[in-house]
Amino acid sequence: MSNLSLLTSKQLKRAAELKEQLESLTVELNSLLGNGHDSAMVELGKPVKQGKFSAAGLARLRAAQKARWAKLKQAKGEQPAKEPRRKMSAAGRAKIAAGARARWAKVRAAKAAKAAN
Repeated sequence: MSNLSLLTSKQLKRAAELKEQLESLTVELNSLLGNGHDSAMVELGKPVKQGKFSAAGLARLRAAQKARWAKLKQAKGEQPAKEPRRKMSAAGRAKIAAGARARWAKVRAAKAAKAAN
């Protein structure tokens, strides 16, 4: 297909007319062949309306899925409880922070000494 920006307005109008003719002929052909309305809409690139579940049908699906999960959990058995995560004391956190500050102070001092030389 050629670049659309290179086409003249007459050529663009003609292309649009041809596309419309093609779409109408496709619809007509599908209706003659008995493909029905839905296939013609799919051919034209238009969305086909999807069916929806009823509230009762949705409830049955949910219940079935819950039953599957329950069966799976039962087969797996009860999981042992996890040990609670250990927490750091405030004093331990303060010691680590002080050590980090001391290390960074050394880095800054070395950097300053290097810049002074």
